[in-house]
Amino acid sequence: MIAAAITGGEVEVTRVIPEHVSALSAKLRESGARVYEGSDHILVRAQGRPRGFDCKTLPYPGFPTDLQPPLMSLATIADGTSVITETIYERRFNHAEELRRMGANIKIESRSAIIKGVEKLSGARVKAHDLRAGAALVLAGLAAEGSTVVSDIAHIDRGYDSLELKLRGLGAAIRRVSP
Repeated sequence: MIAAAITGGEVEVTRVIPEHVSALSAKLRESGARVYEGSDHILVRAQGRPRGFDCKTLPYPGFPTDLQPPLMSLATIADGTSVITETIYERRFNHAEELRRMGANIKIESRSAIIKGVEKLSGARVKAHDLRAGAALVLAGLAAEGSTVVSDIAHIDRGYDSLELKLRGLGAAIRRVSP
């Protein structure tokens, strides 16, 4: 869902219970994406550059900490300033420095990240420090100009089966390379 929003695309997620991802759907709507829900599917359609938003992680049914890093990637290209407050996992911002390598404007203050959106990220060599950070970097790479190389992808592989194949199936220009 975030991949569609960050790339300016559209995706339909099937075999899903929309209520289970309502916190994500709400943030995507706040960022300007169109989110349509059916009984067992969700369609996300980007509407131009995302808008800035605020987000605070909370236990379910609040916004999940696991989706905070990918949402931060979306915030990096939003028009305006976003504030993400992490209340669950204090070390969840380790991907911010990697996003900065791509041109993101992120300032960390205690448990909050202030992200001033830039028009475009630039491809760079970045490192996945954990599973969620890896997903965030892949998404940022999809939105960036130029090539992005994400290293230490074993983190990504342990949580996302064949992620590059699934994204390629949606039209992404992504491939796995040998080190």
